[in-house]
Amino acid sequence: MMVKVEFLGPIGKAPIEIDAKTLADVAEVLKRDPEIAKWLEQSAVAVNDTMVNTLDIELKEGDRISLLPPVCGG
Repeated sequence: MMVKVEFLGPIGKAPIEIDAKTLADVAEVLKRDPEIAKWLEQSAVAVNDTMVNTLDIELKEGDRISLLPPVCGG
């Protein structure tokens, strides 16, 4: 099932759609892109605007996953 992945802030990548059943599937796909992989460890993740802290999340068709990198404020 297709889900949309958004990359926020300084990641600077256009959103992509991927076929994934769980958040772990999404992580596996994203790790293949070196530019994105470096952000994975330090970024927070949201599914449909709800923060999550596990990759065991089951996804539904059309879900939106957001990668939120840490941002320095001042």
